[in-house]
Amino acid sequence: MSYTYTTYKTALATLMVVPESDSDFVAILPSIIDYAENRCYQDLDLLSTTVRQSSGSLTANSRSFTSSNPSSGTWVTIQGMNVLTPVGSTTANGTRNPVMPASLRLIDFLYPTETASGTSVPALYAMIGDNSFVVGPAPDAAYAVEVIGQVRPTALSVSNTTTILSTYFPQLLITSSMIFASGFQKNFSAASDDPQTPIGWEAQYKKLLVSAQTEEVRKKYNQTFVGMLQNPPTAGGTT
Repeated sequence: MSYTYTTYKTALATLMVVPESDSDFVAILPSIIDYAENRCYQDLDLLSTTVRQSSGSLTANSRSFTSSNPSSGTWVTIQGMNVLTPVGSTTANGTRNPVMPASLRLIDFLYPTETASGTSVPALYAMIGDNSFVVGPAPDAAYAVEVIGQVRPTALSVSNTTTILSTYFPQLLITSSMIFASGFQKNFSAASDDPQTPIGWEAQYKKLLVSAQTEEVRKKYNQTFVGMLQNPPTAGGTT
């Protein structure tokens, strides 16, 4: 069953055996969600968190470019970049010119100047921050840029009632939440009421993670390989 923010909060409070209105529970809930979601996103390579952002543009005679965060979340990793030609074109009517990743030292060596020479479309880029780049050669005009990468989606909340995790991986989300919640319930130390609680939730999380990762790989058209891993042939040649 998928969760909304409301049903997730109810399920979590039930598992923690606390009232949803409990002031301590209300105060710790954002931290629980933050821990649970970040852990799931870091452990999963979700295809659905890959986005293309094409709202930015280069500045003529400048090797510097900063991409704004997509509306769906915050940049985590950048996987590629395209410069669109001709000037003023968009992803709907322009031509994509792939810009290849390179080291900053290489770009500085090959394209040391900020001044473009004639028609100049960048061919290389180097990351100098989470969403900041140096390109080379320097562009001769304000070409539109398409950035491809993975984002950290907006967290589950009252104003964002569903997420990728709450919709497609609800068991993983609630289990990860309970690992952090065990700390709230003071069940992390040997002197706690039930020191096995976080160990049990951690073990369950790892089991569910394997299933989630397998499902995610299937989305990337690796079904045969996954099937071999999950169902190795027996000596008789059957699975």
